[in-house]
Amino acid sequence: MKVIITDPIAKTGVQMLKDAGLEVDERPGLPPPDLIQAIPAYDAIIVRSATKLTADVINAGKNLKVIGRAGVGLDNVDKKAADARGIKVVNTPAATSITVAELALGHMLAIARSIPQATQSLREGKWEKKAFKGTELYGKTLGLIGSGRIGTELGKRAIAMGMSVLVFDPFIKECGAGRLCEFPEMLKNADYISLHVPKTDQTKHIINKESIAQMKKGVVIIDCARGGVVDEEALYEALKSGQVGAAALDVFETEPPKDFKLFSLPNVIGTPHVGAQTREGQERAGIGIAEEVRKVLLGK
Repeated sequence: MKVIITDPIAKTGVQMLKDAGLEVDERPGLPPPDLIQAIPAYDAIIVRSATKLTADVINAGKNLKVIGRAGVGLDNVDKKAADARGIKVVNTPAATSITVAELALGHMLAIARSIPQATQSLREGKWEKKAFKGTELYGKTLGLIGSGRIGTELGKRAIAMGMSVLVFDPFIKECGAGRLCEFPEMLKNADYISLHVPKTDQTKHIINKESIAQMKKGVVIIDCARGGVVDEEALYEALKSGQVGAAALDVFETEPPKDFKLFSLPNVIGTPHVGAQTREGQERAGIGIAEEVRKVLLGK
């Protein structure tokens, strides 16, 4: 049986597939028309986030038995099309939980101490000690929107640093870190708000003009989840007015963002959707997805 890998995964994972007797072709960056032409020959495909497995691609995979997504979200996989064909879809939801949680915490620290701005100031030959008076995370309240694996890992770290944690998640009855509360209570009391939810009809623009108006003045918003859960226009206006003190974004409604006016503001920092990008996280994801695909193809 044959496996095509169109986004790079850990070499350990590739070797696991080969050791199982599977024929593996690594073809990263394959354009959609070429993928549609190539995919009929394969029993499995492994992707990360770059490859878009549309209905056209999936339906062209006449021999496809399994789709493997090395990572958490399935935004780039048309699961309805896969289900209609009886194609198994597997992913690695736990592989990068710590990785993403640490990035969110890093963004919180970077904002609290103006680390990116202070670095740029030094690069410009300045010595502006008084310009960068920061705040401590200790004693502040973190509001989590979503308390799955990533939100829980961030909550644990925030508590270890002396923060209080309020959690809004209507789908759980107890959380792994912090205290569950209703959305308005969390909005009213949080000094930092970090999102850890997929983009769905229910979560699209969950941070919007109305919810921002309920927040503490000067609140900090962190989004390392999915583009579109934050209304970027509403966030821009709130940052300009001072209702939101600062924001850190790893994800965007359009990726990569172009002519992105949020980056014209000094109180916004960002990263290019690198939440899952650590050596350790990608190693776990590569090994995990190889194991899941191997199980399906070998009937285990």
